[in-house]
Amino acid sequence: MHKISDFLHRHSKPGAAQQHQQALGESGGGETTQGQPSTQTGGPFPSEHDLYCYRKQRGVNLGSWFVLERWITESPFRFALPPGQSDLDVAKGSYAKQSLERHWDTWITEEDWRWLAQHGVNAVRIPIGYYHLCGADPSVLTGTDFADLAVVFEGAWYRIQNALSLAHKYGLGVLLDLHAAPGKQNAESHSGTSASTPQFFTPANMAHTTRILTTLLTHLNPSTHPNLIGVELINEPAPGPHSASLKGWYRNTIQSLRDVNSWNANGGLPIYVGDCWQTDEYADFVSNSDFVFKNVVLDHHLYRCFTSEDVRTSISDHTRSLLDPNAITPSLFSRTSSKLSGAGHGGFVVGEWSGALNPGSLSSLPNGQRETELKARQKYISAQLNLYNKWCSGWFFWTYKKESKGEKDLGWSFRDVWGEGLIGRDQWVGGLVVRNGEERDGGRGNRKVIARGKALGEHSAYWDKYPGHYEHFRFSDGFCRGWDDMYDYFLTPISPTNRDCQGGECKEGIIVQELGLKGGWVALRVAQYLKGREGAEKYIWEFEHGMMQGIDAARKDFVQVYC
Repeated sequence: MHKISDFLHRHSKPGAAQQHQQALGESGGGETTQGQPSTQTGGPFPSEHDLYCYRKQRGVNLGSWFVLERWITESPFRFALPPGQSDLDVAKGSYAKQSLERHWDTWITEEDWRWLAQHGVNAVRIPIGYYHLCGADPSVLTGTDFADLAVVFEGAWYRIQNALSLAHKYGLGVLLDLHAAPGKQNAESHSGTSASTPQFFTPANMAHTTRILTTLLTHLNPSTHPNLIGVELINEPAPGPHSASLKGWYRNTIQSLRDVNSWNANGGLPIYVGDCWQTDEYADFVSNSDFVFKNVVLDHHLYRCFTSEDVRTSISDHTRSLLDPNAITPSLFSRTSSKLSGAGHGGFVVGEWSGALNPGSLSSLPNGQRETELKARQKYISAQLNLYNKWCSGWFFWTYKKESKGEKDLGWSFRDVWGEGLIGRDQWVGGLVVRNGEERDGGRGNRKVIARGKALGEHSAYWDKYPGHYEHFRFSDGFCRGWDDMYDYFLTPISPTNRDCQGGECKEGIIVQELGLKGGWVALRVAQYLKGREGAEKYIWEFEHGMMQGIDAARKDFVQVYC
């Protein structure tokens, strides 16, 4: 049996592999690689954890679940102390423990996980505060604003673990985001307190935050939580004059997390860091070839509704600026993706984005013409997804849902946006919806040979113009490895919708996953390739180039043949 079928049998629920292969048409044609390398958990590569971590993440934020935001959920603030805007205000108010635990248990339930899985979402970003970890280790609260509030938050840790388990049940990856650090890292109330001045950038608070993040990983394990796709060090830090300190803290904290044994092998768990809206600067910083930065993912947040320029810009102009490849934002995304595309680099994600616009951007639309506004909003959201699909390893819409007040929020609530048809299903998944389950054009193996020959010919012709010794067969090896690995992703039903498509629920076709963190994946394959190949290091760049091209060629082939 083809190796993909064997893999499916090992990693799928009973019956899922057979059903998925029938849907796609089992064809063979891929090359096998003997002696798979070990992975983070010590088993064969790729493990279930690898498949979660390295795939393209099409996700949403579960905003105001643990870290509260009053504009999303009003009810938990009913008994909060003034000014009533932060977790600390709620925790110091009346009935805090009961109110919070009721909210944690009702805001996100199993129905929500099921809904997300059925609608093409394969990952969630969960904002948490350091105080939510006190149930795992009470010392995280020592010397902080929450020092005497352990009894209020001790039940959060169990619920965070349960969130990981339920997400896994439905095939969703989880990115845990430290949204609130000791002293708070920005002036916003979603950083834990209503204080206006950040105090995170002190040696004591920064060191304590590193210990907190280490505690987080110490109490989790890839064997029990294979769907933990990463940890984000802190959300939206505002370093001001402390940028050098933040970069030093990033480096030291990443190294500390790499030393947590259960996640250490092969560079460990992907670590996400915020770009402080200084994307070029921080892309240069994390693209450093130092091992510490292996599998470090740069997180950018994109909103077009807060600045005075945003208000002056019409929705149609916002849309055009996202579609024009020479405009500021697409150019920035292109540069950043290029910087982070090399072997070993993690990738580039948009950890927060939305369909929200300032009313000023909608003022040019005809009054009272709802359909016109809906079409304009759909085009604006579509322009963002086009950008992310082209340049990013993943994205997370902010936010999943809002507390209902009788009106839909077509800017911030993913469920409302989806319900109004403002996000197209095919576009959300980059067109990777199976329409044709039959092989054609000679089968996948023949198509790979043709694509490899063309790519190898172009590669050889270019480099042979320059004096030197080359080993172009390594480009060929890499191309085949990249092609086969990308098809492994397409044919592995870990994707939540593949599970829920069983029994005819997914009438429009199966949604497949794809490789997203390409640089990190290539680094793993390079390490495998070099074993037993003395002298290959000098020419490994040809293997890397070939693998990247093989990955891209396989995606193009899959879309043409199956979609």
